[in-house]
Amino acid sequence: MATDHHSDSQADREALFARIKDIRFGMLTHRDAQGMLHAHPLTTLDQDIAAQAQLHFFIPRGSELHERLAADSQVALSYANPKEDCYVSISGTAAFIEDAARKEELWTPMAKAWFPDGPGDPNLVLLAVNIQHAEYWDVQDSKLTQLYKLATAAMTGERPKELGEHREFDL
Repeated sequence: MATDHHSDSQADREALFARIKDIRFGMLTHRDAQGMLHAHPLTTLDQDIAAQAQLHFFIPRGSELHERLAADSQVALSYANPKEDCYVSISGTAAFIEDAARKEELWTPMAKAWFPDGPGDPNLVLLAVNIQHAEYWDVQDSKLTQLYKLATAAMTGERPKELGEHREFDL
């Protein structure tokens, strides 16, 4: 895969969002007090990150996740779309936002299962992940073309050439 590493641009944010906007769940990874890594599936609430470098999630106040993020705000997010051969890794910092209007704006009917009192639920915390670094792997070739390239590489002993795009950038 061709790799490109550079600093953030509007085009990078748009490319990143295009790859995750249809993936319903992201895996948020964080550390506990002993440094052990833990991952939680969370529903990404944003419909557009092009104008900002943040992603938002609802989490329960006082939960283990809430307490751990309050103690250590470094997080990673992973998104996978195996059907489209697209994989995204995001690193950043977690922050809690107490903004009733923003909670209302991001509210979805599915969130009611977790927060029955709606966007004003006192148990609801709006988690923002401020994106610092993003990386994605995106294969455009058909499965048949990928298999051909992999088989050719296996027979020749050379690494497969141009299996897709790999970009990495800082925000």
